[in-house]
Amino acid sequence: MKPLRLTGQESGVLKYDVLTALSVGALNGSPTFQTSVMRLIALVTARYNWRKDEFCVGQRDMARMWSVNERTVKREIKRLVESGIIICKRPGVRGRVGAYGLNYHKISSLTQAVWPLVGPDFDRRMRERYEQPETVKVLQISAYTQKDELPTRPGTWQSVLVSLSTEHPNLVEAWLSQLEFLGFERGHLRLKAPSSFFQHYLETHHMAILTGAVEREMGPVDQVQFE
Repeated sequence: MKPLRLTGQESGVLKYDVLTALSVGALNGSPTFQTSVMRLIALVTARYNWRKDEFCVGQRDMARMWSVNERTVKREIKRLVESGIIICKRPGVRGRVGAYGLNYHKISSLTQAVWPLVGPDFDRRMRERYEQPETVKVLQISAYTQKDELPTRPGTWQSVLVSLSTEHPNLVEAWLSQLEFLGFERGHLRLKAPSSFFQHYLETHHMAILTGAVEREMGPVDQVQFE
């Protein structure tokens, strides 16, 4: 990912591109995710400090802006932090307002599948800005294997990731490597996702590729269960 310049002549394009990726990604997500992103976009467009790369808004102010109570604000901010879309830069303690920043790398990985829906120019621009160099992806393949297990050994979760890393390195890096493999018995694949949004997005956009790779390495998949 290239360093981002949030101020200056080209900063306007960067800001609009981030908001575009978020909004189109939300429209292709669950209703809960759509609501979360809509609230975040309203907060960013109204109160984001691009020079400091953060928003620092009290819960009462956010509740008024979103027409919700403060309990909903706490839940929403927690959901956005857990999904990785925003990062807590300074926690709100002892009456102090917390500060949060956009996680551009995570936003890019979460929304990459929808970039082509905006247009080829947008897709190309986002890839040039956020994609890692190819050499980085190759070096990371070792992270998907265990020291006591060969990456080409059939019938293992590691072999699934390694086989996919050739054709879909971004998918493995951003999504599949974050899954916890719980087991595979009689066509029943059990996985654990880091968040409910992560699970829903994976089921919506990448499940066919994942199950296809699992079937090649481990056998027919009749059911996928997230725990």
